[in-house]
Amino acid sequence: MDSQRIRQPALAGKVMSAAQAATFFHNGMTIGLSGFTRAGDAKAMPRALADRAAHEELHFTVITGASLGNGSDGLMAEAGLLARRLPFQVDPTLRKKINAGEVMFIDQHLSETAEQLRSGTPSRIDIAVIEAAAITEEGIVPTMSVGNSASFVEQARYIVIELNTSMPLALEGLHDIYLPAARPERKPIPLTAAVARIGHPTIPFDPEKVVAIVLTETPDSPSSVLPPDDETRAIARHVIHFLECEVEAGRLPHTLAPLQAGIGTIANAVLHGLVDSPFRNLVMYSEVLQDSAIDLLDSGQLAFASASSITLSQAKYAHFLANLDRYRDKLVLRPQEISNHPELVRRLGIIGLNTALEFDIYGNVNSTHVGGTHMMNGIGGSGDFARNGQLSIFVSKSVAKDGAVSSVVPMVSHVDHSEHDVDVLVTEWGLADLRGLAPRERAVKVIEQCCHPDYRPQLRDYFERACQAGGHTPHLLAEAFTWHQHYASHKTMRLD
Repeated sequence: MDSQRIRQPALAGKVMSAAQAATFFHNGMTIGLSGFTRAGDAKAMPRALADRAAHEELHFTVITGASLGNGSDGLMAEAGLLARRLPFQVDPTLRKKINAGEVMFIDQHLSETAEQLRSGTPSRIDIAVIEAAAITEEGIVPTMSVGNSASFVEQARYIVIELNTSMPLALEGLHDIYLPAARPERKPIPLTAAVARIGHPTIPFDPEKVVAIVLTETPDSPSSVLPPDDETRAIARHVIHFLECEVEAGRLPHTLAPLQAGIGTIANAVLHGLVDSPFRNLVMYSEVLQDSAIDLLDSGQLAFASASSITLSQAKYAHFLANLDRYRDKLVLRPQEISNHPELVRRLGIIGLNTALEFDIYGNVNSTHVGGTHMMNGIGGSGDFARNGQLSIFVSKSVAKDGAVSSVVPMVSHVDHSEHDVDVLVTEWGLADLRGLAPRERAVKVIEQCCHPDYRPQLRDYFERACQAGGHTPHLLAEAFTWHQHYASHKTMRLD
């Protein structure tokens, strides 16, 4: 084994196959897997455990940073390995099992998982499985994400390290590992700027906990984001114009405030729109860096980016790794507990840009449940930034399913972000700045500036009749979910 990959000679004897390492796992365990939005995820052990499950009963509570790549979640779900899963996922097979009630899914703010684990909720980590680029004298060098890996290593009884030889050793030094101390004597987190480093370049660990080192060479799964289209470009224009007005009004500096963008096609496309904006020397303080962040670094508009994960398309992934030396002094990867920490989001004054499945006329946002009942992916980190940021912006295309579904509805079918945490709503049709507005004023803005014209008369009619019935936040409770019910029975929200 390359001595640069394992720099603690005593650990060299722990190298074994994934099948051999799988024998350390027992039914009923709680497992912490590295990985955050398909980046830096454990790759060999999920498959080896699924192979074991074909011959014996194995059910685990599986905790990650966020979603896994390489089909691991679906593979484990299909094998029956997942009794309980948290805090986020994107896999269609796992999603089907969750909505059928076969896997108990805990949808959780991404800043909360590590904190709850400290108190033993849902249970202590039995085995942590961590992908690494190297094991140094000081600690574990993560790969393209940190996620909850440092917390898993700190709390686990045992550790399995997946040493990924396809990851360049040049990743060493890209990370800043800091974990808050235990309560109640915890000190403030000493991060006052996105560019600052407050921790260690590696994850400290107890070598005695390591039971296996498994060699892999599987790259991260590529991002599935789509290129910008006419609608997402229009959304980007609205957001950029809004930010320009904020600068002109003196509420933001010319460099804006640190930016956060959620995962997915729309948020990535909107951020990509900043390439053609007048803003310079921008800073990101986010959970995930997508293709748009690399494009902004290449254009020179983004000066620095802090995140917990780098999740890229196949071409951008190859470009990033080939040019890693160019980016080293412009990037840092942190534990998600730090990237999403409410204390830091509030202190740094983050501008949060996240995606909604639907929102209602008063500004409540549903980002997780289709039709109010079926889990899509999860809340992720959007709530961490929406509740605590300086500006909370939610974006969505105004319609889905070829116009059969309106993303702007009388009342959301599930609330992830209440109207109290939402400042700005944007679709391709326009932008509604809801700050300082009462509910009735908000409704007018949302209807006239965000709703698709095909649904605007229908929404006006609902709101006008609701106002006649009275109330601070007027609603017709017997009709509030009529649109969703009509879609369920007629495959369209058009009531006519």
